[in-house]
Amino acid sequence: MSDSGPALPWLVIREDGNGNRYRVGAYATRAEAEKARARLHRSGGEQLYVVERVARGS
Repeated sequence: MSDSGPALPWLVIREDGNGNRYRVGAYATRAEAEKARARLHRSGGEQLYVVERVARGS
């Protein structure tokens, strides 16, 4: 087995008004992560949702 990085390298992170960050999902593609981020953003609230790629080897 090769070490090609994580199987689900795209994360959706929620950041609240106090700067606390929480992983809310992991996805295989950026498109999937962006779709989930958009859905969460539409649900309202004061949280910020961002998409980040996991660094290789993490």
